[in-house]
Amino acid sequence: MVIDFNKIEEVCNPKFKGGEKEYYVRSYADEHNKIMKGRLEPGASIGFHTHTDDCEVIYVIEGKGKMLWDEGEDEVTAGKCYYCPKGQGHSLINDSEGDLIFFAVVANV
Repeated sequence: MVIDFNKIEEVCNPKFKGGEKEYYVRSYADEHNKIMKGRLEPGASIGFHTHTDDCEVIYVIEGKGKMLWDEGEDEVTAGKCYYCPKGQGHSLINDSEGDLIFFAVVANV
């Protein structure tokens, strides 16, 4: 199956999960997974949340930012991949001057 994110409408989610500004996303979902191409403008964030029933993998395509998680924080840049296992919490913050674009998969485990 091929998912063409260029043909999926971008949706704006203000203050997503309690974050700052807007989270823009193109997504595909079925009964097992949610696959997304996301974008955070400068100063935007996805609020801290815990994955109680699933896990998430985030791969940064473009830009840079900061990932907060239960154990601390890490810088994320293009080419880096972040894994949030079931039971862990995290937040993604664009603290740069350009867009942070990433690919994410939320998988039910």
